[in-house]
Amino acid sequence: MASLGRIFGTIYYIFLAFIVLVALLLIFSAFPITGNYKLFVVQSGSMAPAIKMGSIVVVKPANDYKIGDVITFGPYSRKKAPTTHRIYDIKVVNGQPVYITKGDANNAPDTREITKREILGKVLFSVPFLGYAVAFAKKPLGFFLIIILPAILIIFEEIKNIVNEIKKNDKKESGLNKPIHET
Repeated sequence: MASLGRIFGTIYYIFLAFIVLVALLLIFSAFPITGNYKLFVVQSGSMAPAIKMGSIVVVKPANDYKIGDVITFGPYSRKKAPTTHRIYDIKVVNGQPVYITKGDANNAPDTREITKREILGKVLFSVPFLGYAVAFAKKPLGFFLIIILPAILIIFEEIKNIVNEIKKNDKKESGLNKPIHET
């Protein structure tokens, strides 16, 4: 039975770590800091197999970009997600670089050309499937189920542990205060 308790304890801490990870990713993806690392959820399969749909990409702005770099660019708002594609070609227009991008799974390059100011950053790495949890956590039901409910359960469990410790201490103290009877 002790090993079963250890297994459940291990599962509990793994689950807790997962919840903390999703919460941190949710915070970092909701509040990107300019000039710093940003997290985005990939919402299409245009970069498969290199970056799968539902992945999280970690992006950091760079001073220069070259052909072959995977970049994230475009508007970033609640209604419009940025795009993550590979730089396919670079042209110079009026002395400024203009980037032609292409998704690895797409047959042709994108028709829209990208300027450097539109680039949010270069993709450093991606984590497959974790984006599904972050995207779900951004919805009210997901936020409740992934963040709020586990937090309530953890708080409840900790309160229960504190109450049990107080009861143990009360029993110890009451045992120490009992008069000793001589026979």
